Amino acid sequence: MATELYDLTVPAFLRGLRTLSTLLDKGAAFAAEQGIDPATLTDARLIEDMRPLTAQVQLATDSAKGAVIRIGELEPFPLPDTEETFADLQDRIARTIAFLESVPRDRIDGREEATVTLKTSRGEFSSTGRSHVLTFSLPNFYFHLTTAYALLRQAGVPLGKLDYLGGL
Repeated sequence: MATELYDLTVPAFLRGLRTLSTLLDKGAAFAAEQGIDPATLTDARLIEDMRPLTAQVQLATDSAKGAVIRIGELEPFPLPDTEETFADLQDRIARTIAFLESVPRDRIDGREEATVTLKTSRGEFSSTGRSHVLTFSLPNFYFHLTTAYALLRQAGVPLGKLDYLGGL
């Protein structure tokens, strides 16, 4: 039996977003315990030319919702990039989770060979639904999730591999 495209996307995105939410909770708690301005963490970058933690969360949520919207040919679900605080980021994650949970399986399954077009500032890129998920959407999502983890870890937040994996 083949794996359905829905099974490769929505559950993975939901698990990753819930993990990201937990990581942010631990970051906020760490800031409070250590008497650190939370903006020190939300504005943190790995290196000057990389985007901060807030952007990593925005991009992870955009990657998840964007993949499902493109594959399922759904109406856009805009989320303006205005988050600054841990609470703002948690709200964005919650709204993305609610959106993903509302997507009917039949809008995603069966679209493995459908043409999906990604529009970026560098142009338009077309691929099949399966290829879009496996070569762009999932890698991009996990890049931003991993970067958020690394930013918090670098700042001293006590996180480990199981925190990233979201428990077993």
